[in-house]
Amino acid sequence: MQKSSSILSGIKYVYLIFFFALLSGLFYPLIEGGANANLVVAGVFILFVGLVGALCLYKASTSEKKQRAYLIAGFAILAVALFLVFAVSGRL
Repeated sequence: MQKSSSILSGIKYVYLIFFFALLSGLFYPLIEGGANANLVVAGVFILFVGLVGALCLYKASTSEKKQRAYLIAGFAILAVALFLVFAVSGRL
């Protein structure tokens, strides 16, 4: 039973990786000749940072002992992700 649970968990993370890669425009650089391949990597990284922040906020809602720490860490990580979005877009 434990092995099938770990396989499903691994499949879940592989799905998230491919979803974020497609969401950040994986096919655009392939069509345009690789001009913005660095932006795709930066976009995937920013989405993963945002995912970690969202997971911390979720953990804050389910945890009884470290609720405040998860809440602060979640909002701080989401703020870093927002900062990275503005940095990549050139608005800073």
